[in-house]
Amino acid sequence: MEWPAILRDFEGFLKLEKGLSGHSIDAYISDIRKLMQYMELQQLEGGPQDLDHDRLSRFLVWISELGLSARSQARILSGLRAFYRYLLLEEIVEKDPTALLEGPKLGRKLPEVLSVKEIDGMLAMIDLSKPEGRRNKAMLEVLYSCGLRVSELVGLQISHIYRAEGFLRIIGKGDKERLVPVSGRALKEIDFYLPDRNSLKIHHGHEDILFLNRRGRMMTRVMVFTIVKELASAAGIKKQVSPHTLRHSFATHLVEGGADLRAVQEMLGHESIITTEIYTHLDREYLREAIISFHPRSKSKGKS
Repeated sequence: MEWPAILRDFEGFLKLEKGLSGHSIDAYISDIRKLMQYMELQQLEGGPQDLDHDRLSRFLVWISELGLSARSQARILSGLRAFYRYLLLEEIVEKDPTALLEGPKLGRKLPEVLSVKEIDGMLAMIDLSKPEGRRNKAMLEVLYSCGLRVSELVGLQISHIYRAEGFLRIIGKGDKERLVPVSGRALKEIDFYLPDRNSLKIHHGHEDILFLNRRGRMMTRVMVFTIVKELASAAGIKKQVSPHTLRHSFATHLVEGGADLRAVQEMLGHESIITTEIYTHLDREYLREAIISFHPRSKSKGKS
């Protein structure tokens, strides 16, 4: 059987025989579609009967490296197990390759993932009457709305903001460039900040840098770390929060909202999972649509 027919029958099974809610069924189907996307990216042909334990293990490692929370990874694994139990029942597969699957063993602990409410709580702690208030709010919105690394944030140039197109040009690791969609809300906060920025005595060589310290110089990574940690503490958040936490939250919220994994991979600028050649053909408008459709900030319609 082909994937469309299998998914259709699985959906019917969940609805009619398991009596699950529409929300639960959508979650199961979404998890299986992630597996289908992975097979497409890896150029793996065939159906679920062609996947063994090793290939499914690599799929779980892949989604973990995207930055999904442990809870999200566990839910996807649960969905895979339910799917293969159904395939066994229907005699589409002869054995269950998920029986011995475990969560991926990560070489490092992934940062915590913040909820949208927690991120809004951090933003609410910013005192906009202070000189650095507008800057800090714009920085957090850009970090979260675009999923940037802290090094990419501090090096962001004004000339790399393409307002009409809705993109930022980002210089990532190894001086490799990518275009990242930026939300209307983030652009709005940048606009609020620019008058304060332009009133500074800007140091020579830093004229095009967006985020500056009070001496008119590019901010340091340590400064951004300190600001983020202080805001998290002020908001009463007990998690270990850093700028990278906002990057992981960006990826998790997009994927959990239903965004295509290929688009998220491209926007994050990752290369460790799939080679960059796979993503060079992706249409930029398609990436922008992924942000508009699935990122919480875009759904908020730019309200401050």
